[in-house]
Amino acid sequence: MRRLALSATIILSLGLTGLATAQETGSGGVHYRWVDSSGLPHYSDSLTVDALKYGYEVINSNGMVVEHVQKQLSPAERAAAEKQAAEAAAKQHAVDAQKANDIQLLNTYPDEDALKTQQQQILDHLDEQMSTTRLNLHSQDAALTDLLNRAADEERQKKPVPKFLTDQIATQRNVVANERALLEREKANREATVQQQAQELQHFRELKAAEKADRGY
Repeated sequence: MRRLALSATIILSLGLTGLATAQETGSGGVHYRWVDSSGLPHYSDSLTVDALKYGYEVINSNGMVVEHVQKQLSPAERAAAEKQAAEAAAKQHAVDAQKANDIQLLNTYPDEDALKTQQQQILDHLDEQMSTTRLNLHSQDAALTDLLNRAADEERQKKPVPKFLTDQIATQRNVVANERALLEREKANREATVQQQAQELQHFRELKAAEKADRGY
């Protein structure tokens, strides 16, 4: 078979790895195979433009594939491939993280009652926070009421409300509004926690059932 003559352009396309493979295999016994856009395979003893376009396999004299060279990617194709790879890596990371969390969940709580006890402790802590916020809100609301009564007394006496008192009222309104908003956030957080705990408990039950099934009882 004639010796392969690789042009400078093809050598650059092959890269150092492909060139080394061709040299090691022996130019007289190297063939190339690629599949076109219609899915039809092609064989030759020299590289062609289509082979570089679609990607190709290097085959030695024994018919064994010794190297697979990916097709040349356009910038858009390369970006799409990188995006796909990143998404696949993210999905695998999520799967691995879930497996780790499942193992930790099973190792931390020997049974359902232990998990429920821990969940209730979290809710009790949230309830304590809301109780504290309610007390603060009541206190700040009372302070605002006192300031408003003082301003009303000035007005009943046909006196202008002093600027310092007006400023205090405005400041105190903000304090009360912030406390109310905090209480609403804490309520929403507790509701979300209850839902999350219900899902966690159900998932724990499923893990326990699967664990028993694996053990055969």
